[in-house]
Amino acid sequence: MSQDLGVRGYHYIEFYVGSAKMWAFWLAKTFSFKIVGYSGAESGNKEKVSYYLEKNSMKFVISSLLKPTNYDIAYFIQRHGDGVKRWSLEVDDVKKAYETAIANGGIPSRTPKKFENEQGYVEEAAIRLYDDAEICFFNGDNYKGIFRPGFIAPIQKINLETEDTGLLKVDHVVGNVRENEMDLWVNYMNKALNLETFLEFGPGDISTKYSALLSKVVRSKDKKIRNPINEPYEGVKKSQIEEYIDEYTGSGIQHIAITTDDILKTISTMRKNGVEFLSTPPDTYYQMIRERGIRIDEDIDKLKELGILIDIEGQGYLLQLFTKPIGDRPTFFFEIIQRCKGSEGFGQGNFQALFESIERDQILRGNFDRE
Repeated sequence: MSQDLGVRGYHYIEFYVGSAKMWAFWLAKTFSFKIVGYSGAESGNKEKVSYYLEKNSMKFVISSLLKPTNYDIAYFIQRHGDGVKRWSLEVDDVKKAYETAIANGGIPSRTPKKFENEQGYVEEAAIRLYDDAEICFFNGDNYKGIFRPGFIAPIQKINLETEDTGLLKVDHVVGNVRENEMDLWVNYMNKALNLETFLEFGPGDISTKYSALLSKVVRSKDKKIRNPINEPYEGVKKSQIEEYIDEYTGSGIQHIAITTDDILKTISTMRKNGVEFLSTPPDTYYQMIRERGIRIDEDIDKLKELGILIDIEGQGYLLQLFTKPIGDRPTFFFEIIQRCKGSEGFGQGNFQALFESIERDQILRGNFDRE
């Protein structure tokens, strides 16, 4: 039986990218993150450059290689392009969390290690996830510096003043896996991290007339950690999951959902800041919302103007919108989400509208028909 790992919640998420500087400055300008820390040649790291960004409770690390001898980043970028290498969990005791996860089937990636300098120390360990990703266990209670040893204040003092987007925290992290791998990874996370299967979407639940997928959501019992896992399902055309696996060259992390308390302001600001979102659903989508007599606090006309999707579940409702892929490959993207009146779902009522929008982009990329 799985034991409690002492998980406090999501901690940092690290991206491996072709240019850490460009990604960091783009996130600062468009998502209004603050560049808080830097690690590179000036701080003594000759192999890797990283920028540490914060916004409210969110912590992102953007890393790229300085020399091709950093095989970890070089291999990841060559195979997958820009994407998420690892997401971490803040835990009370790294050694205990790691050993508990390993005892329950977690695949070792990095054994517990202490990183220290004159400002204290952090502890970290990791288990494997999907093809080339990691889940980290992190504790920085005994460190007073910026993020972790090796990071210093940003070198470049560039004015990046931008309108605040109101983004708050990571809501969930979504993985895409190959056909027949979903249950494997669901069982893996449930056992290793003491999670539970919260939602299941079977054949026909998530589909358009052309493509389909299967999905399960695992979460911690306190709801702090939520991780949907998707796999392809047979359809007439190539599904978005198949396109991801082809373009990413394997299974990995597809998107990160970030919460806001005012999605109208957030999306309006992000659009002004230069973020591209998926195309707006047809007028019939919003007409159907009106005809169903759905009662929400927001103005439907304003939601329509910004292309925001609406899903009702029980007494609550969910508002969401998805960015277009962030990098050059049609792989990783962000979801912006507002949970209203206790909503705990993932927008099942929006799946068809969402996937039809993705399919329109797939057609433009020439990645919709099966070869």
